[in-house]
Amino acid sequence: MPRTTSESGPASGPLWWDGYAGRSPESPAAATISAPEAADVVIVGGGFTGLWTAYYLLREAPELSVLVLEAEHVGFGASGRNGGWVSGLFPLGPSALAARHGASATRALLTALQASVDEGGAVIGALGMSEASYAKGGMLYLARNGAQVTRAREAVAAGAAWNEGTIWLPAEAARERLAASNVLGGTWNPHGARIQPRALTVGLAAAVRSLGGVILENSPVVTARPGRVDLADGRVVAAGHVIRATEAYTAHLPGLRRRVAPVYSLVVATEPLPESTWATIGLAQAEVFSDYRHVIIYGQRTADGRLVLGGRGAPYHFGSAIAPTFDRDDRVFDLLRRTARELLPQLAGTEFTHAWGGPLGIPRDWHPAIGYDQAARVGWAGGYVGDGVAASNLAGRTLADLVRGRPTHLTALPWVNHRSPAWEPEPLRWFGINAGLRLAALADTEERRTGRPARVAPLLSALTGH
Repeated sequence: MPRTTSESGPASGPLWWDGYAGRSPESPAAATISAPEAADVVIVGGGFTGLWTAYYLLREAPELSVLVLEAEHVGFGASGRNGGWVSGLFPLGPSALAARHGASATRALLTALQASVDEGGAVIGALGMSEASYAKGGMLYLARNGAQVTRAREAVAAGAAWNEGTIWLPAEAARERLAASNVLGGTWNPHGARIQPRALTVGLAAAVRSLGGVILENSPVVTARPGRVDLADGRVVAAGHVIRATEAYTAHLPGLRRRVAPVYSLVVATEPLPESTWATIGLAQAEVFSDYRHVIIYGQRTADGRLVLGGRGAPYHFGSAIAPTFDRDDRVFDLLRRTARELLPQLAGTEFTHAWGGPLGIPRDWHPAIGYDQAARVGWAGGYVGDGVAASNLAGRTLADLVRGRPTHLTALPWVNHRSPAWEPEPLRWFGINAGLRLAALADTEERRTGRPARVAPLLSALTGH
């Protein structure tokens, strides 16, 4: 796979994978290890959820044998393809969460998510994972038309009500952080950081192995059920506990096709920019950034001085399909490049060297969850809707407590054993998800033209829980 691409060049892998091609976190001896016949805990999936779970299990209970099975390489899925945000966000807004679980439980969950941003950073520092490029600069959201100002003000009011730290930035203060076009104001929240996600997965894998865990890459699983995991090559591993950490790929396991909908998010990255250009752009504190449009965008300034911008807009594929060809959508890539240049005119003449994508998992009610069946000894976590980097750390710590049978403040959080309803069967699922994506794009177009909240905005809020 080529390491870079020009805007009209061949397909490239994620920017984050540069330098990791052919570089396995396995030691030469580990590369020859075959799957054991049995393990105390078998984790399916070598992304953030699986690796954090393995790490905390082995750190707290080193007597356990822990096996992680990954179909490709660690960080192959969303964990190695995302925009590098570590956010204390939950896809559902606090009011929607409180309507389901109550105010006290909602505050406990939000506080735990915010603490996970710092917990992840502390582990990265303690383990010396400098390549992960962790920098906690907070989350900056710009308001660039009247409708976005309205939503920004609502976010500030919600932040005050739930004590989650969002503050209003007048236009000048917002532009000081990010000198974008058409800035009318913005918000900033301290509970956000930047990382290099593939480096974090590789570092976590090394930590798991150093604690005695076994990670087998290129080991796809066909079924994961109580007491056993069946691999595609016919091997069977007896498992004391089974943990499913498969995020969007959950839809391809038997009986789980309607558990989450795999929806693609795509990302582009520029060449490294000179310091003189960054002096005109900002992000001096490594803030991650977005704005208040409906079709989500997300960006960061990388440690090597690139501008990374990702966003939604790629279609959902019929039957919850996932395929390598879906990682690229030239129409969306072009839109992201235009968006970056419209947002930051300073990028005129800048080359975009990378373009990539991948699926994330969306539950029917947009509610991530952790589950554990004590009788069957089967656990799972996911459905993060793109907010999974910090949430997966919290999920890993919680699953470790559940496996060990330890009631803690984490196992009492309201997302534990939450059950989302199943997605509708096809073709209703295909029609509904893609109609929602189209509706969001139309709402943004209307708001750019009128400056007022789109007429369909209440419907979009109902769909997403915000």
